[in-house]
Amino acid sequence: MSDFITIFDTTLRDGEQSPGCSMDTEQKLEVAKALVELGVDVIEAGFPIASPGDFDAVQKIARKYGDQSTICGLARCRTEDIDRAWEALKDAQNVRIHIFLATSPIHRQFKLKMAEEEIIRKTVDMVRYTADRMSERSDITRPNVEFSPEDAARTELDFLCRVVESAIDAGATTVNIPDTVGYATPNHFYKVISYLKKNVPNIERAVLSTHCHNDLGLAVANSLAGVEAGARQIECTINGLGERAGNAALEEVVMALKTRQDYFGVDTRINTPKLCPISRLVSSTTGMRVQRNKAIVGQNAFAHEAGIHQHGMLQNRTTYEIMRPEDVGYTGQNMVLGKHSGRHAFRDHLKRIGYELTDEDFQRVFDDFIALCDRKKDVYDADIAALIDKQIHHGPETWKLVSFHTFGGTGTIPTATVELQHLDGKKVKDAAPGDGPVDALFRCLDRITHITPTLEDYSVRGVSSGTDALGEVTVEVEQQGRTYHGKGVSTDIIEASGLAYLQALNKIAAGLGAATIHPQHGV
Repeated sequence: MSDFITIFDTTLRDGEQSPGCSMDTEQKLEVAKALVELGVDVIEAGFPIASPGDFDAVQKIARKYGDQSTICGLARCRTEDIDRAWEALKDAQNVRIHIFLATSPIHRQFKLKMAEEEIIRKTVDMVRYTADRMSERSDITRPNVEFSPEDAARTELDFLCRVVESAIDAGATTVNIPDTVGYATPNHFYKVISYLKKNVPNIERAVLSTHCHNDLGLAVANSLAGVEAGARQIECTINGLGERAGNAALEEVVMALKTRQDYFGVDTRINTPKLCPISRLVSSTTGMRVQRNKAIVGQNAFAHEAGIHQHGMLQNRTTYEIMRPEDVGYTGQNMVLGKHSGRHAFRDHLKRIGYELTDEDFQRVFDDFIALCDRKKDVYDADIAALIDKQIHHGPETWKLVSFHTFGGTGTIPTATVELQHLDGKKVKDAAPGDGPVDALFRCLDRITHITPTLEDYSVRGVSSGTDALGEVTVEVEQQGRTYHGKGVSTDIIEASGLAYLQALNKIAAGLGAATIHPQHGV
């Protein structure tokens, strides 16, 4: 068995199926670029038949990054799905088509209404069809076809063996074993993979893969159990995104294999210092915040507050840390340079914490950094990360905040006065009352932009410590069945709120929202 585990990232497909997490093509290209830099082996870029947008994203990602990573498209066991996937992928160098068909009794009876022999016949026909389509290209001598028996964890083992053997005989080079509904436990999943290894005669002709959902909080544990049993590919997502409770988190399985290499005896090709930066990128792009105590990439992942822990850390970091923060690109409470630092020193510091910016982006971030130093005594790496996120991932700006003023307090009517500048240069000023200063500010922004979405979610967190800490506000709004996200940062929470809401309004103006109901289904 290989000493390396293939990391198959499905953030752009399964992760995007999380309600409200859909991304447009440009956002997908940005995440795909980060996945390539991370060292992901296979990128499942989407479900080409699901929509013209999905097809466009898969095709562009394949053409741009197919020489650096294997780009994969998902398809049901239908010829039209497979044709559409191949059309999106055929121009790229390294490509894979991933097809799936449910096999569990409950899916056979209630979803497919197909008998066991029909399932096997369909599997063989569609794997062969996929391999034949890919063989149309003269340089492809062994088509890269992945087959998934959907809901494999709830499928009878003897029948599962027959399906897997048939898929491999038909030409599948990877067979993925999905725990589609997060039903398995580690021992259960270990036994499934072990049984396949022992009872499928041609199993060595294909790579066994895991695809575990997190409904019981066991996706990472089940994936690692699969590796112990002989699986050599893990399907996962950044931050564990995915339908319902999500998928196995890429950063967790990778660091578990790296940290406990002595136990698992395998490795990955992942450039781990890129883990925290891509976690922030995906969080910002999808609007899905990472919980503070999230393993590996959470804000508190390397925080130590208990006195006995702090004492141990001062003596030797390994007393309470099994990983080094720099190994995952973590940026936390490390204090950075001050406002008298020059551009060269600031750029060098950005490189040390994992950021390479264009000259234009660097100048905007540096200007924000100098302005922040005038408002905040201590500036930390986490503050810098927030400024970079604000400048690089802000999206289009139909309207720009020029100035605002809010008034509120006990026994008064909260009001807000706002001045915005349109991209055509025209400035507009208005005022509005509200239930509080933030509500008044949002109402005023609605009046000026003539956009009145429904606020679905509003959250505030401190980026770093202290009463002068940067505040980060995220909002989610809904307009005509589509979801839009916005994020703002400032030492003034009301200003951060206005910036976040205005960013969402600008996305509405540009039509960059995501449908709240996504048409995709998968493993």
